[in-house]
Amino acid sequence: MNNYLTLSLDVMSGENDPDASILGALDLLSSREDIKLILVGDSESIKNKITNADQNRIEIIHTDEIIEMDDSPLDALRKKKNSSMRVAIDLVRDKKAQACISSGNTGALLAISKNSLKTIPTIDRPALMTSIPTKIGFVYILDLGANTLCSAEQLTQFALMGSTVAKEIKNIDKPRVGLLNIGQEEIKGNESIRDASLLISKTSLNYIGFIEPTNIVEDIADVIVTDGFTGNIVIKTMEGTVNLVSDYIREAFGYNFYNKLIGLMAKPVLRRFKTRLDPRHYNGALLLGLNGIVVKSHGGTDSYGFHHALLTAVDEIEKDIVSKLKATF
Repeated sequence: MNNYLTLSLDVMSGENDPDASILGALDLLSSREDIKLILVGDSESIKNKITNADQNRIEIIHTDEIIEMDDSPLDALRKKKNSSMRVAIDLVRDKKAQACISSGNTGALLAISKNSLKTIPTIDRPALMTSIPTKIGFVYILDLGANTLCSAEQLTQFALMGSTVAKEIKNIDKPRVGLLNIGQEEIKGNESIRDASLLISKTSLNYIGFIEPTNIVEDIADVIVTDGFTGNIVIKTMEGTVNLVSDYIREAFGYNFYNKLIGLMAKPVLRRFKTRLDPRHYNGALLLGLNGIVVKSHGGTDSYGFHHALLTAVDEIEKDIVSKLKATF
């Protein structure tokens, strides 16, 4: 098969790399015959982990620099031009790969991606977007940390981008778009939020108004818009809550022999619960608004989580999201 979907992977920058990214990538390679991987990083480390893989669909590009989690975005951009992250992103710029995936430093990934790929004309800033589970399906939320402060105009752009993705991925003609706020009343929120509400309401979007944090999982919206500071806190709080509930359930079933017996009987139900709420299943935040596809994987994810970040990238390629966004703007 010659019509490969080509992914460039920064396999060195995550907390559990190169193991997590390479093993997750090999899982994708074994399940899809139309995938080609370009693994960017230390060649010796990579070769030791791909001995049993299909070598015809793997290319290795050696780099001797790694962007650390505590590197400043400016230093990463200016001083580490041969980093695995930088080279992987540049492959998308040079049309040698259709998407880049990295578990590395978010600030560095944003800075390098914006510098290398540039934003789509009329889009001020890219935004990080991911999906989170709801009572029925899932909802997209953006921004998740790329922009801590946002103007009303930028929030409106996020709404347009999120709606475009939801329309293409969820196949909804008019995705419901909500604006995250501390209340549903028109007088609630800061000036930027209130101004953004007015601007979004004047677009052709299916705008449903303000959404409170407690309603995020109620399946009343397909896209929820917020600034990166708030969005990052929301997503991490939800992940922490899921872990807390899982720990409580595990502790309750292990309390005594009788509870352990009930736990064994309830194992299929618990497995389904864990699968639906597992943050790794929703790993992979898309950096929207660029002239190319870049997916940010959670820095501390394992191979299972990285595999799902790769699936996010494949979805965006197959739906031709960048071209759809350019048409929207």
